Amino acid sequence: MQGFSGLRDKVSVVGVGTTAYGNFPDMDEYGLAAEAFRNAVADCGLDKGAVDGLLTCRIPSYYRMGEVLGLDPRWTITLPGHGRMSGIGLIEATIALTSGQAKYVALLYANIGRSRRVFYGGGEMPGHWDPWGFTSPGGAHAMMFRRHMELYGTTTRQLAEVSVAFRSHAQLNPGAVMKEAMTIDDHENSRPIVAPLRLFDYCLINDGAVCLILTTSERAADLAKPPVRISGFSGREAYRNSSIENFHIDFWHDQVSASGDEAFAMAGVEPADVDALMCYDNFSPTVLFSLEGLGFSPRGEGGRFVEGGALKLGGRLPTNTDGGHLSNSYMQGWALNVEAVRQLRGECGDRQVEDCEVVTYVQATPCTRTIVYTRA
Repeated sequence: MQGFSGLRDKVSVVGVGTTAYGNFPDMDEYGLAAEAFRNAVADCGLDKGAVDGLLTCRIPSYYRMGEVLGLDPRWTITLPGHGRMSGIGLIEATIALTSGQAKYVALLYANIGRSRRVFYGGGEMPGHWDPWGFTSPGGAHAMMFRRHMELYGTTTRQLAEVSVAFRSHAQLNPGAVMKEAMTIDDHENSRPIVAPLRLFDYCLINDGAVCLILTTSERAADLAKPPVRISGFSGREAYRNSSIENFHIDFWHDQVSASGDEAFAMAGVEPADVDALMCYDNFSPTVLFSLEGLGFSPRGEGGRFVEGGALKLGGRLPTNTDGGHLSNSYMQGWALNVEAVRQLRGECGDRQVEDCEVVTYVQATPCTRTIVYTRA
């Protein structure tokens, strides 16, 4: 994505809004998304009529969503309900804004997976290509982590550091779902789901919604909150192992590395400049893979890197400071990008990273994306 280097700092996030997360059987995707949209518009002080771009994800009908919100946008895109779509959506909206296709884009994500008992993988997607009969994302990540253990000597106690750090952040987040304290021993004693992964290695499926509003950095100066700039971004795909859901034999290392290198170069920063990391954590091993791919840790040493609370506030690299997918809620990457914005605005209260100026979002998935946010 080196051709996008001229887009550095051209687009900013100006409004963010979320709903509560939990079990809301009386709400549907449209009601939740409308609440998040209302909160995001209020956050930036924008008249909703100015929104002329609409991106929807995991919402059944983009045109019904537009009707619910009372919008007739110039630019619309709808994305499938995969977590990897959050990074893709933010980059697509950035390109739309810089090319003049819209002036203000609202990105909306909603999930009713908990109240409707949605099962991820397997029967969730009828007709899904699964020649090996293996559609469990959790099972695929368990296989990858077992390989990491065998290759590099990584242990489940090291992996537990990820879940423990994120739970400590959730305890500081009033909106997080999981607040009970967790220790490494608690992680090790939790029930196995797919060995070697246990209960606390899995994300939390909940109902909820997220909205981000983007515009050009020039227009952003006129709105209520300090803009957060999208300073760098890049991506790589890995489709050659797609027949096993979310499995990659080399942990997406080359894809994360290339994506990170290009995003950092575009932003004019290095990994050492990153004050906080928002890391897609559908399962805890993904965090180790991401740390290694981005160069925060040497390859194979992610387990050693996270020891001793390195990912906690005050540690070497505060990560998923809202509690992440493991303890806040699984909003499939969207809420992590909201947390990046709130950190750079200095709005996170007890979980605020001191002097936060650079935050990176990364998703190590078959569609890897890296986004670098900076404080204006």
